[in-house]
Amino acid sequence: MEHIIGLEGGGFEVFLFVILGFGGIVGLVVFIIALKYGALWFEGFNCGARIGLLELVTMGFRQVDQKSMMRAKIQAVQANLPTEANARGDTVLDGSIVTTQRLEAHYLAGGNILRVVESLVAANSAGIDLEFDQAAAIDLAGRDVVDAVRTSVEPKVIHCPDPERSGKTFLSAVARNGVELKVRAQVTVRTNLAQLIGGATEETIIARVGESIISSIGSADGHAAVLENPDMITKAVLERGLDSQTAFEIVSIDIADVDVGENIGSRLQADQAEADTRVARAQAEQRRAEAIAVEQEMKADVVANRAKLVLAEAQVPLAMATAFQSGKIGFAEGSPS
Repeated sequence: MEHIIGLEGGGFEVFLFVILGFGGIVGLVVFIIALKYGALWFEGFNCGARIGLLELVTMGFRQVDQKSMMRAKIQAVQANLPTEANARGDTVLDGSIVTTQRLEAHYLAGGNILRVVESLVAANSAGIDLEFDQAAAIDLAGRDVVDAVRTSVEPKVIHCPDPERSGKTFLSAVARNGVELKVRAQVTVRTNLAQLIGGATEETIIARVGESIISSIGSADGHAAVLENPDMITKAVLERGLDSQTAFEIVSIDIADVDVGENIGSRLQADQAEADTRVARAQAEQRRAEAIAVEQEMKADVVANRAKLVLAEAQVPLAMATAFQSGKIGFAEGSPS
């Protein structure tokens, strides 16, 4: 009986030891988690970020940067962006709400969550309608979403042509009178957020504006009209809707500088006249050569005819001698023998 009681007492001690050991392990794990993420969680808790301690741990398992997530969520809450804390309705269907799940999904997709939230804050401050899903799509498309929002608020100037892209400092166009004009233009654009994804970039704007300026100058009667009224070029260019299917909206097109170049028309006429002269000379030389050839042929015919004449004259004595021998020809009576 005492032996049985001893076993029972020993089993209880083992059970108690296991419980204490398990509790110690759990406590150690909790202590490590609190030591690693406690400060970050407490910072988010004070700011209303609503990211739990367990969520921070699971984010680490999914290779998510917890500090970036917490910074982005705190920035969204402090800027009064729609989050889980102040959202109404279904936060899953509403693409404008900045949720922890959306931030984590965007991070795992390779996006920059801090830039996305920064763009949302800038858009909210400027009164621009920009949802989280739209900003995330722009970021994943490789565009700078913050710069896009800033350009929507404050338009930027694009040089046409751009020396850094093409190496050219001016556009060369020729009016109808043949005079060349060298033009530099400045295009003021604003980002069109609705067409930013899939819209053409600055290179397309520069190419379209340059083509339109050259076409407008080419249709002018003379270079003097363009110099007197450069606005005729900008008005004609703006009416063509060059910002269609692009990521920008053209605010204005300004001619920065116009210089008179060469008189290409006169030079082309002079070149054409010189070319015509060369052709005429070549044709005259050809006719002279043909005449010389004909003259030589006639001389050769004369020599040949003379040879035939000499040959015929040589046949006369022979024919006469043959006639005498055959008696067909004789001396008349009374003629000297």
